[in-house]
Amino acid sequence: MEAGYRVKLDLYCGPLDLLLYLVRRNEVDILELPIAAITNQFLEYLEVLIMIDIDEIGDFLVTASTLIELKSRLVLPRPEEHLDEEETEIEDEMSSALVQRLLEYKRFKDASQLLQEKAALWQERYSRLNSERPRRGRKPSDDLIKEVELWDLVSALSRLLRVKQIDTKSKIKYDDTPISVFMERIRDRVIAEGEVRFSDFFEGIKDRSRITGIFLAILELLRHHQFRANQPVEYGEIWILPPLEGTGELDAPLESSFVEPVAEDEDDKEEQQHEEKAA
Repeated sequence: MEAGYRVKLDLYCGPLDLLLYLVRRNEVDILELPIAAITNQFLEYLEVLIMIDIDEIGDFLVTASTLIELKSRLVLPRPEEHLDEEETEIEDEMSSALVQRLLEYKRFKDASQLLQEKAALWQERYSRLNSERPRRGRKPSDDLIKEVELWDLVSALSRLLRVKQIDTKSKIKYDDTPISVFMERIRDRVIAEGEVRFSDFFEGIKDRSRITGIFLAILELLRHHQFRANQPVEYGEIWILPPLEGTGELDAPLESSFVEPVAEDEDDKEEQQHEEKAA
């Protein structure tokens, strides 16, 4: 298996979170889940998640298979004589179970967001006490993307990939540029220009591994280094902005939480296989 960047998503970025995002985006009621449309959109996002190689991809694949089965049962023509009560009950149970899981997840997420809002209000009231806490204990994985959701970024990348001719036949399987290098380049450009369109970072780039590295670098800056993302038009272009003044992040050292890839070309692989046979 080819080695690559490993991406760890937190609890609130799983398949149910993506489904909830798609429900909001389509402006529909969860109880009236449009299976066919949601399935098609879910699969588009899944392609991006597979490309960036997230650890939890298995959970997304399970949900995708459930959606595909439900969609196939709904859209495939079937003669009336083949329709029986038992088959109809199975379809209803599968759809009902998915809707119920989604409703439970929404309640859980709403409660979590309410607690986060209360915590933010507490920090505003006791900002001095909060600022005196040592920063060493801060967990980067607890940081959240502000203004723009993770799925907005995935959606933007998906749109880019549909219009790009991605090079997947390069001799070198993975670009060995560390994510921290991409982060430094993006940071310097955003600070210099004030704001940069998300799509501009991928201009002229067709190599799949470089696209992945740039995307993950942007994600790191947003989640862990107080950079901001703004989307003036809903589901439109995303703009990447620098941290607000006074956050102390403009000159902070950049570190990546992702496991970096190991570049391996075909010559190295053949040489390694030759050495193993000789041994």
